[in-house]
Amino acid sequence: MSETTSETPIVDLLASMTADSLDASSLDEQALMLVRLAALVASGAPSASYALNLAAAGEAGLDAEDVRGVLAAIAPIVGTSRVVAATGRIVLALGVAIEVIAEELEDEA
Repeated sequence: MSETTSETPIVDLLASMTADSLDASSLDEQALMLVRLAALVASGAPSASYALNLAAAGEAGLDAEDVRGVLAAIAPIVGTSRVVAATGRIVLALGVAIEVIAEELEDEA
């Protein structure tokens, strides 16, 4: 078993897996992130998964309208309850991200 010197080995692994999926897919980065978002909703993913993937989606140039579009597109397939639950988890993930940014700004001030 190899040792790691990283302070964030799990986050590093997830980032590596995401990069590998980009390389393996024929989809462009934005389309891949939209599909991943749909898969998160369909699988009932936790807020932390949304936080990681929404950050990557933002870096790929996606915005809140894109997220709403995915939720509307998949609602008839996955059901209202999954979309409502996902929306709550997305709001929670964004709230945590905002708190982290606010604390970082306070620390810098």
